[in-house]
Amino acid sequence: MCHRRNGKEGDIPVRRLRLTPLLLVSAVAALLLIACDRNPGANVTSIKVVIADYSRDHTRPFWQILSETYTKQTGVKVDLQVVDWNSIDQQITTMIQNNQPPDVLNLNSFSSYAKDGLLHSADQVMSVKTKDDFLATFTRGGEYQGKLYGFPILSSARAFFYNKDLLARAGVGAPPKTWDEFVRAAQRVQALGKGTIGYALPLGPEEAQAEWSVWMWNNGGDWKSGDRWMINSDKNLQTLQFLSDLANKHKVTQVNPGKTNRTDGAFQLFKDGKVGMVMGFSPLAKQLDAEGKVNYGVAEMPTNAGTAVTLAVEDYLMAFKKPGNQEAVTKFLELYYQPETITRWITAEGFLPVTKSGLDRMRADPKVKPYLDALPNAKLVPTTDAAWDKVKLDVQQNIGLAVQPGGNPKQVLDQLQRNATAAAGGR
Repeated sequence: MCHRRNGKEGDIPVRRLRLTPLLLVSAVAALLLIACDRNPGANVTSIKVVIADYSRDHTRPFWQILSETYTKQTGVKVDLQVVDWNSIDQQITTMIQNNQPPDVLNLNSFSSYAKDGLLHSADQVMSVKTKDDFLATFTRGGEYQGKLYGFPILSSARAFFYNKDLLARAGVGAPPKTWDEFVRAAQRVQALGKGTIGYALPLGPEEAQAEWSVWMWNNGGDWKSGDRWMINSDKNLQTLQFLSDLANKHKVTQVNPGKTNRTDGAFQLFKDGKVGMVMGFSPLAKQLDAEGKVNYGVAEMPTNAGTAVTLAVEDYLMAFKKPGNQEAVTKFLELYYQPETITRWITAEGFLPVTKSGLDRMRADPKVKPYLDALPNAKLVPTTDAAWDKVKLDVQQNIGLAVQPGGNPKQVLDQLQRNATAAAGGR
């Protein structure tokens, strides 16, 4: 059922030019929803599927084969687009502004689209059997106002990776457990010289919000308190100053951490054997095992808050409302969520399961055990808050400024807080 959404001009915050593309999504929502009312029984001959690029070896081949299988079964063609993580948010925003949203989208946020009424709920495009197979934690992470709109596609949990050989050469006997131990270990590795780096800090636009989350939580901070954003809390300011000091005072990071991305930056440096420590996840371990060049270990996060906390991430599939696409989208989702299919995809990419059937299939794999063990102490970013999409993009674009030479952590956090509060309607 499609509904028109009435909005007020005053609902759109004015001062954040960098957020303008996402804020304009609401402005085109009404056009999309009006289109839903026209010809609801249209005969769909093709669907557009946009998937984030997780790896060169597996992502496109898997989805290409799935798309070909789907076309053979249904006769409906698939316009498959695989987009890199650095640009997918902007490309999707542009598609929606141009009234050309995908039918199926893979992304790490969904709630602003759900708020604007652009998405089918799980009840509309998914069988009860498929929906009931999701693990409860990831179902909750995909809900907006009690309905499931972000369908879990895969999950991961961050862990602390260390180069055993570099730490041994630096005289560090065990991976650090506290922030003080971490700084000392990073300094010793950095002192080895010849281009070695104590810690690879990725606060560039690819996924700065993930790196920031783990450090924030391990200092007792958080994104929100109840319904209110608290990005510029005293604890969070202390954390961002700590990260700035790593780069500018202790000088134990790579050059320009504020613009370094995770995949092609921090991870690649670690895979090249140049980095003592980095925050990683199971796909990185899979790549390291395949290449066999780095003798690495995996441990809990260093913490300043007692019990180590890590980040659990779930990415989503979502289905946009387009004229007559409900049946075609349902068949595509049901094909992907066949237990053997989704498990094959997650295993190939090195991620963690989001379904009960997948957990049963993968539980015995010793390679994923450290990450499954980390899940009980893992937290999710606030994806169910409709302001999160805007907050995430703002953090990705701007938090790295705080660790640049001459950067001001307090100014950066204060601006992020103002933007988040405005995006949440004053909360």
